[in-house]
Amino acid sequence: MRVVVLTKEGYDYSSTVDAFITELESGGGEVERLDPDTYEGESLARSLDILEFPAVVVVDANGTAIQQWLGVPLPPVSEVAYYINL
Repeated sequence: MRVVVLTKEGYDYSSTVDAFITELESGGGEVERLDPDTYEGESLARSLDILEFPAVVVVDANGTAIQQWLGVPLPPVSEVAYYINL
């Protein structure tokens, strides 16, 4: 499973997102951060109809979204870590 966080820098929630990603990665998980204003980030956001940021998305090996959380508050780290450890 792949965990992607679509987030923009310089917003009120940026420090919260940074802490969230750090906590997930400290547990041995790998988190991909994408800016929705980049080509790759915009492409993923469009394909999943994501219009609210930050967005946490769990994607399987086929590129199918398994779970997604939009906006703040962010989901519990333990809930996202479950998908990383599958």
